[in-house]
Amino acid sequence: MTTLPVDEGMLKFYKELSKLSPPESAHWPLPEQRKGWDDVCRMFRAPRPERLMVEDLDVDGVHVRVFRPPGESPKPGVIYFHGGGWVVGSCETHDDMCAELADQADCVVVLVDYRLAPENPHPAQLEDSHKVLAWMRSSGRALGIDPAHIIGAGDSAGGQMTVGLALSLRDQGLPQLRGMVLIYPVLGADTETASYIRNAHAPCLTREEMIFYLESFLGARGGPSWTDPHAVPNTATDLSGLPPAYITVAAHDPLCDDGIIFHGKMKAAGLAVAIREEPALAHSYMRARHVSAPAMAGFKAIAEAVRHLAHEGLLPG
Repeated sequence: MTTLPVDEGMLKFYKELSKLSPPESAHWPLPEQRKGWDDVCRMFRAPRPERLMVEDLDVDGVHVRVFRPPGESPKPGVIYFHGGGWVVGSCETHDDMCAELADQADCVVVLVDYRLAPENPHPAQLEDSHKVLAWMRSSGRALGIDPAHIIGAGDSAGGQMTVGLALSLRDQGLPQLRGMVLIYPVLGADTETASYIRNAHAPCLTREEMIFYLESFLGARGGPSWTDPHAVPNTATDLSGLPPAYITVAAHDPLCDDGIIFHGKMKAAGLAVAIREEPALAHSYMRARHVSAPAMAGFKAIAEAVRHLAHEGLLPG
């Protein structure tokens, strides 16, 4: 990858955002971390496309937000898992991004407000994922979802949740997702990779923050979750049965190598996979899409991947 300097539009956006949610906020009390991140994301939230229908629902104790474009139904569905290191984030932090994905990909997007760590470590998030996917398949037609056309997608920690769910579906002999869209995903637990070292103090996510998030989600180092492929997909030795995957990584992101490693493992297993590397972007670049041309190009590529996998079951050509 040829690494360019961080795009000026993204860097300017990050500097504004970090005034209210600096890297040291990872050391704040959890309620303050969560409220601060929700408030910051709400402040920078773009307007939803007006044509969308949006509603909040309870699925067996799990809050979800459903974004539904108009037009003929049923449409493909997307179960979307938000980022935030499994510790912060909610439907508020990812409302606008999911709304724009639903609009551009012409899919019904179900944004999952899963239980957060460290109060609820792995496998709580996986359990919530199964609940919501089962509901989408059994009751989705009432929301205009075609239960046979559901893909998984997520950014950062949400990328891990997407792959963890796909592996769990395979292991339980349940119907598989139609595809996966993994957006600067956390897929490993090795914080000594070249990208972790190179980007230890990168904008939007630091190595220190990521270590805190991993330990919150996986528990004490050396515990069983650290080698559970459902929690750390890059530890999987068998990827057979996984659906096609689109992966996007950013050069200025500690997690860059996580996605590259997983892409290599899928390719070696003979699975359909595509990767897009963003040389001028950092973690969480989707959030800067309206102020950074490279971030918007990356976001449009994500939406195109969602459209192709959800509607056709194929990766973009």
